Amino acid sequence: MNIYIGNLPYSVSEDDLREAFSQFGQVNSANIITDKFSGRSKGFGFVDMPSDSEGREAIDAMNDKDFKGRTIKVNEARPREERPVRRDRN
Repeated sequence: MNIYIGNLPYSVSEDDLREAFSQFGQVNSANIITDKFSGRSKGFGFVDMPSDSEGREAIDAMNDKDFKGRTIKVNEARPREERPVRRDRN
């Protein structure tokens, strides 16, 4: 199950996410989305858990909870929408 985590503090690392969600089960991956130019966190990320039941337990337990000073939003990630390729206009 792919889980979306929003409103993350900018200081949170992928290891912090992995540690927080591993208390509910196995975590395949934890990714924080960063700005491609500055490298700074955009304040959201994703955790992938192989078990749907463990993922739902994590969502129920972590949604609207304080995580390192901010109230995070946690829910099942929606599939990524395909966006058209942007071509620079010169």
